[in-house]
Amino acid sequence: MYKDLVVNLSVRKNAASGRDYALSIASAFDAHITGVAFAFVPNIPGASMGYLPLETIETQQRDNERDAETAVSEFTSAATAAGVIAETRIVRSSLDDAADNFSLFARCFDLAIVGQTNPSQNSVNGMISESTLFESGRPIIVVPYIQRAPLRLDRVMICWDGSRAAVRAIADAAPFLDRASAIEVVTVSDDHRKRNNIQGADIGLHLARHGYKIDVNQLSRGDMDIADVLLSHAADSGADLIVMGGYGHSRMREFLLGGVTRSIFQSMTVPTLMSH
Repeated sequence: MYKDLVVNLSVRKNAASGRDYALSIASAFDAHITGVAFAFVPNIPGASMGYLPLETIETQQRDNERDAETAVSEFTSAATAAGVIAETRIVRSSLDDAADNFSLFARCFDLAIVGQTNPSQNSVNGMISESTLFESGRPIIVVPYIQRAPLRLDRVMICWDGSRAAVRAIADAAPFLDRASAIEVVTVSDDHRKRNNIQGADIGLHLARHGYKIDVNQLSRGDMDIADVLLSHAADSGADLIVMGGYGHSRMREFLLGGVTRSIFQSMTVPTLMSH
């Protein structure tokens, strides 16, 4: 059961999708929610220190503080209107450290919610999502920047490839699965898939034994990217939530997103729960 949630509050204008969706989850589960807003500390390169007036740096800092305070105030008002118990925190951090700070903070919550980065804007949200996925040890929901609807669970789509990450995602999504009207397990066929890959029927049977209503569907990849196949099917089937494992490769202790995970982060149109 989700009883303690945390959401990253974007300080950009017109970026309330993650906040509002997170509040709808808190309302559905009668959960406590903490909103975290970053007041970014200007990162001034050493070579520029002698050329930038102190006033410029102080003005930027004040603007960042004001943006964080505005995000917190709007979150508090929205939470009150939704009847949700909430608290807020303003964290002063550099852009470089914000992702690590949020992922460490998220370890003490059941679920983290982050809004998707709008491709037309430069945003720290993408870095926060990636770091939280790999470093928090908790599930994360990434909310499309175009999302307007609150939490709905008429149809949940599970992306299954037999991996450890996919297993973890299913377990972490159990509170949502318990409330879902219908659950579809989707696999993508690929000529190059691993031998002895666990098929969707196996996990479908396992979930059915837990009392879930399960459909299993195997999709053909053809010439499409796997992420495009999944997102296209999610749209066609009317999925309200996608559940999938988040993949990455460690290089010098820095995680690099796997291809499917990266594409989903960039192109998602449905809220997506990921676990690693």
